[in-house]
Amino acid sequence: MQTLLQAAALVPASIPSPDWSGFDIPLPWGTLRIHAYALCILAGIVVGLWLTSVRWAKRGAPEGSVWDIVVWAIPFGIIGGRLYHVVSSPDAYFGPGFDGTGDLSLIPQIQRGGLGIWGAVVLGAVGAWIGCRRSGVKLSAFLDAAAPGLLLAQAVGRWGNYFNQELFGGPTTLPWGLQVDADNPNFPAGVAADTLFHPTFLYESLWNLAGVVILLALDRKFNFRRGRLFWLYAMYYTLGRVWIEAMRIDDAEQISLFGITTRLNVWTSIFVFLAALTAFILLGLKKRTGPDTVYLPGREPAEKQAGKDVTGTPDSVRDTDPVVSDSEARDNLPENKSGSRHAPVPTEEAEAAPAGPKPERDATAAGSSGSTATGTAPDAGAAK
Repeated sequence: MQTLLQAAALVPASIPSPDWSGFDIPLPWGTLRIHAYALCILAGIVVGLWLTSVRWAKRGAPEGSVWDIVVWAIPFGIIGGRLYHVVSSPDAYFGPGFDGTGDLSLIPQIQRGGLGIWGAVVLGAVGAWIGCRRSGVKLSAFLDAAAPGLLLAQAVGRWGNYFNQELFGGPTTLPWGLQVDADNPNFPAGVAADTLFHPTFLYESLWNLAGVVILLALDRKFNFRRGRLFWLYAMYYTLGRVWIEAMRIDDAEQISLFGITTRLNVWTSIFVFLAALTAFILLGLKKRTGPDTVYLPGREPAEKQAGKDVTGTPDSVRDTDPVVSDSEARDNLPENKSGSRHAPVPTEEAEAAPAGPKPERDATAAGSSGSTATGTAPDAGAAK
């Protein structure tokens, strides 16, 4: 018991501010700064792609198509995320009230932080659509496969806010409160230097990790298709984003609707949740009219179908034995009245016989026929 108490005493009563935010790579013309924020985003992309590629392969997608899609989706998503951030937090770029006192050169500097998830999702989906069209697969199928991976990427990437000491919540006395350096530009003015803040990055990361487990479990049980798992992801994420976003104290665009003034991201999350809920319900009411496939119509692979040859004839119907002529088949059948069997006539001989009445058989043939009629088996020469 005493050991447990000592171990508990060693646990910090707060989350310390990061001592490291990146490293420099020396170059002949200077140094290249690698920011921890960028590394978190990159790590999130890697793990998200891993989970997506595993799920995409299980859906029977063409090999390598996931990379053909994400090569379009990722750049589009980064651009969209940055544009949404600039619109939702414009003061640093355009000045308060768009008075022109901002710094437009900060817009492309994504290493400083600032990627809006909904801009990333919207433009990322546009890029994914381009990649899907080029690969001959359905966008809805890819979004279903990517939904849990997208949440996993967000869970890891959100730690970039910790290393940048940004996007934290209001003051708190909870033991998991976040320390922020007092000289950090994001530290709120007029607040004591030892104040702790809500670690909203951690809240969202844990929320997203729980969502990955929930989405995988629900998909395994209900086998969601036609984009329904993606819309379920949108509902889950926005449900958590509303309360997490409301805790943050960083500067953001404020929007007044229905007599309520709150952050743009809160309103966006509410509207996205409602839209996702509507889409999820409508898709559930719509009956499936075709087979479950990831391919676009007319883009299926030209492979041999299971149980059929290239002409569509089932394998079970095909006869692999040599063709038997009708005349030989009739000769091998017993006579209806006498029960005798005719000697088999070679197919080539039957085909070569001219049309018209059959010629008289020679004595040898007649004798042979006679022996057959009495039930005696024909000799070997008669079968040749």
